[in-house]
Amino acid sequence: MPDKIRVGIVGATLTQGGSGWGANAHVPALKALPNYELKAVCTSHEDTAKASAAAFGAERAFHRFSDMAAHPEVDLIVVCVRVPGHRDLVMAGLQAGKAVFCEWPLGANLAEAEEMAGLARQRSLKTIVGLQARSDPAILYARDLVQGGYIGAVLTAHLNTVAQAQLQRGPGRIWQGVRANGANTLTIAGGHAIDALCAVLGEFAELSARVSTRIPEWRTLEGKPVPVDAPDSINVVGRMVGGAEVSINVAAVPSNPSGNRMEIYGREGALIIRADGALSLGPCQMHAGKGKEPMVSMPVPSKYKFAPEGTPGGQPYNVAQAYARAADALRGGGSFDVDFNLAVQRHKLIDAIERSSATGRSVRLDQ
Repeated sequence: MPDKIRVGIVGATLTQGGSGWGANAHVPALKALPNYELKAVCTSHEDTAKASAAAFGAERAFHRFSDMAAHPEVDLIVVCVRVPGHRDLVMAGLQAGKAVFCEWPLGANLAEAEEMAGLARQRSLKTIVGLQARSDPAILYARDLVQGGYIGAVLTAHLNTVAQAQLQRGPGRIWQGVRANGANTLTIAGGHAIDALCAVLGEFAELSARVSTRIPEWRTLEGKPVPVDAPDSINVVGRMVGGAEVSINVAAVPSNPSGNRMEIYGREGALIIRADGALSLGPCQMHAGKGKEPMVSMPVPSKYKFAPEGTPGGQPYNVAQAYARAADALRGGGSFDVDFNLAVQRHKLIDAIERSSATGRSVRLDQ
């Protein structure tokens, strides 16, 4: 592989209505990293491909994904399109023998995720999934504090994630109201936040859940009502493999969402992690207290900050953190644990939450 990891991205498109995650998060993240190069952009039309490549400083523009995936100057394929389109693009990238970074959720369902991860393992190809909270500096620091016994054995934890509900949507987002499309409050706001909890505490052994749709109708920009079956209220209680009892509330609400707060209580102390927006976006702030001492701010040591100075904050930052942490693995120097195998594990957890809600029974994660 050459000095820089050469990236070809599908889904980073300039649009009149405002560009999406690929353009706003991945492109600035890649520009900030000295060991990556945005080599190519792929969109569905030749004119938008050329315009997007020119705007982002990419050398090559493609309007056929197969051509970009086969190009010898592309080392890593990045998939940033709508979730229902992930499976076909990822499979094509893997079949072309390329490493693939796919945004989260990996698939529209568990079966798609397992298919993609299975092909990557079969071909021994490196993969990354966009669960960016795992690369947030505060989450990395909290994980090490807990594993190092800073607050003692974890007794209980609570995660509260309340996001802004978007009740009127244009064509670029209205499709998320269909549960089968796989991009909703449970999978995205919930998936990212619950994965952050698991990054710090480990995996679930057993859970019980209620999943419901409290807002069953959205409206188009023209005011037309659209029926919705995507979940917007999720409550989970469970036990972690390490024994901690955990409760989770995830919701999308029309007014005054409270953001994200993770509370972890151990025998010797407590940790509080919060973010005004999503935990995956950061910046996350952490406070800690031991014994009966008051909670104090815990600045994150510089060793957890992998993105270089000057990396834009907001959407690009934790994406840049993930790219920086994955660079050695992409060059063949071991593995990166935020991969398609982790994505399958997270999809299995979401599937367990849905099964528990549908049956009214607790679900063991080892079944």
